[in-house]
Amino acid sequence: MSTPLTCSSSFVLPIPKLSLSKFPPFYFYRFPSRHPIQLRASAVTLDLPKTTSAISAEQKEILSCPICYEPLIRRGPSGLNLEAIYRSGFKCRTCNKSYSSKNIYLDLTVTASSEEYAEKNPTSTELFRSPVVSFLYERGWRQNFNRSGFPGPEEEFKMAQEYFKPAEGGLLVDISCGSGLFSRKFAKCGSYSGVIALDFSENMLRQCYDFTKREDPTLSNNLALVRADVVRLPFPSASIDAIHAGAALHCWPSPSNAIAEITRVLRSGGVFVGTTFLRYTSSTPPLLRPLRERIVQTYSYLIESEIEDLCKSCGLVNYSCKIQQSFIIFSAQKP
Repeated sequence: MSTPLTCSSSFVLPIPKLSLSKFPPFYFYRFPSRHPIQLRASAVTLDLPKTTSAISAEQKEILSCPICYEPLIRRGPSGLNLEAIYRSGFKCRTCNKSYSSKNIYLDLTVTASSEEYAEKNPTSTELFRSPVVSFLYERGWRQNFNRSGFPGPEEEFKMAQEYFKPAEGGLLVDISCGSGLFSRKFAKCGSYSGVIALDFSENMLRQCYDFTKREDPTLSNNLALVRADVVRLPFPSASIDAIHAGAALHCWPSPSNAIAEITRVLRSGGVFVGTTFLRYTSSTPPLLRPLRERIVQTYSYLIESEIEDLCKSCGLVNYSCKIQQSFIIFSAQKP
């Protein structure tokens, strides 16, 4: 005799009767009839109701450890928004390091929670960690960029949105977001499943939080604030759909390491859009170029051909750009 077994492929196979006395007590569980045993290939799986922990396991955490890049274990509400991040604790299952929210942002730097070690950063990095510069960034500092050809935040946002069309509906990370000038615009436009405002400066992130709460508190439902280093992005490889870096590349100590890291975390087809100041352009008189070279030594100002070559060297394709005086907006994709 044999007992029929209902399979997920809608046919019945006979299997021989087994003596349950040969199995440990675990196998004596009685399965409700509305959850039939399913046969797939050679393995038998149980179609049971999903528990809360099982659902959480299936929703792979997009935030990862900056040390080993393993997705973090979260304790708290799911979601990439201010409240969920604030109410959650994170831990790496590989290196056992814990990360927590600093009131308004989640610190995912390598040195998070360090008590004794203090790292010396380049002048350009420390400048934007200053409370004064962070406060002034949207109150006069950024407006001065117009003198170098920057078209203004609204026009820059429209230009970026054109480049980001292939990534609409996905997750966007605004790297070196500063006070969140563009992070808030991306969150408000509704084109993305979520927006992460990421910066190394604690004070810039605080300014982003203050502007968000003052302008439109509902933006916090689709916006997360994360402190991280551009060369140690706290995301698994191939996990991000769109990355924006406004007026940022020239501030990075190592543009090559930063763009290589951006390439790592982008999904196939993911889009990287950046703006920066050019060291000089093809229209800059040759006699003025050495002077420009000396003036901009504090920052990593590049020329257009260097930016294109750097993107291609890091594995990005479909490079495109628009230039206006010293302003450049460029885009490239992960193949």
